[in-house]
Amino acid sequence: MNGQVAIDPERQVRLKKVVERLHGGAGVAEVKREFAAIIHGASAAEIAAMEQALVDSGFPVEEIQRLCEVHVEVFESALARGGKPSRMGGHPIHTFMAENRAAELRVRRLRRTASALGRRPLLAGLRGVAAAPSPAAVEEARDALGDLAHIVTHFERKENQLFPWLEKHGFTGPSRVMWSKHDEIRALLKEAAGTLAGGDTGAFRALAGKLGTAVTRMIFMEEHILYPEAGRRISEAEWAAIRSGEEAIGFAWVKPGAEYDSAIASARAHSKGAPSALDALIAAAPDNAAAAGEAKAGRGAATIELNTGIVGAELLDLALRKLPLDLSIVDETDHVLYYSDSAERIFPRSPAVIGRAVQNCHPQKSVAIVQRILDSFRAGTKDKARFWINMGGRFIVIEYTALRDAEGRYRGALEASQDVTQVRSLEGEGRLLDWKD
Repeated sequence: MNGQVAIDPERQVRLKKVVERLHGGAGVAEVKREFAAIIHGASAAEIAAMEQALVDSGFPVEEIQRLCEVHVEVFESALARGGKPSRMGGHPIHTFMAENRAAELRVRRLRRTASALGRRPLLAGLRGVAAAPSPAAVEEARDALGDLAHIVTHFERKENQLFPWLEKHGFTGPSRVMWSKHDEIRALLKEAAGTLAGGDTGAFRALAGKLGTAVTRMIFMEEHILYPEAGRRISEAEWAAIRSGEEAIGFAWVKPGAEYDSAIASARAHSKGAPSALDALIAAAPDNAAAAGEAKAGRGAATIELNTGIVGAELLDLALRKLPLDLSIVDETDHVLYYSDSAERIFPRSPAVIGRAVQNCHPQKSVAIVQRILDSFRAGTKDKARFWINMGGRFIVIEYTALRDAEGRYRGALEASQDVTQVRSLEGEGRLLDWKD
């Protein structure tokens, strides 16, 4: 992990000193404040990477595990101060709200730069002098629009992480209504970029105004409807699960803090009667390293008998994740069973999609078509449905295939999406014997 996550060197040195103090006999209370200062502004991933780096450098695992006590103490102290987990840095709601504040700043910047395109240059009005905006002003507007476009990641995390859990509580309004509003904002972003690239600054100014209004209204709906309802319906254990899957989608502008710890929150939620979160965490995972090793060993030993061979479960999983396409499997009741978690996904996916009705994985405008495809598969009138789109300069092919058993009974569907941009550009031949290392 530490090879993938950036570690602040100064923070690493400070954490090492904390571990050394614990090793020297310091109590949890003595280092708690220092540890809290270290993790302030750090992500959970960075903390985990720092701990792993200490283990790799020779620190005994037992000493690193003592940080668990400190982390729990910091978590519970912060919880006591804030009153609610959602007020803690790193909680999904806290992160969504922080992104909203960042979005408001970027809306103001977009409006300011769009307005500047309409100002007349000093020489405007003189004969033969055009009143076109300066290249610098156009570039500033383009940059402001591109910066605001990161809000799409904010939307994707709502769609793939928050909405599935609300649906499990029968609250489907957000995924049906807000997703449509997300798509309207996505369309405005694309249209605004096109008008600016085409030189129509007047149209761009109008679209920038619409974008600002749409984003501001979305923020209002989130903070006055979505988040309060989510807070009432979603349990602490579910929030911990939501937090655990957020990195699969990513974040817009902000880096979640590590004050809220999903592992500790999950242990607290499942403890029921345990005297403390520390006891719950220890009971839930007395030896995380050993448990992880045993799970990995068991997975590596398991084999799956397929139609034309037998493959180890671990090897099969590796192969599926390396396929040059995205795969999703849906069962006969239209619920998602699996998705291939490749490093370069075409469409965002996260663990919350497992068990979700596939209809809810699409914007409302597409649901009727998805349902027609699945109904035709179920009825046996169709076996495939293929589509192709241009997305961000890439040519994407999406294919749905009915899955039937030997007796022809419908068992589910396979969705495969592939970026064929490079394949379409191939010419001539590239034979095996022509390969060069």
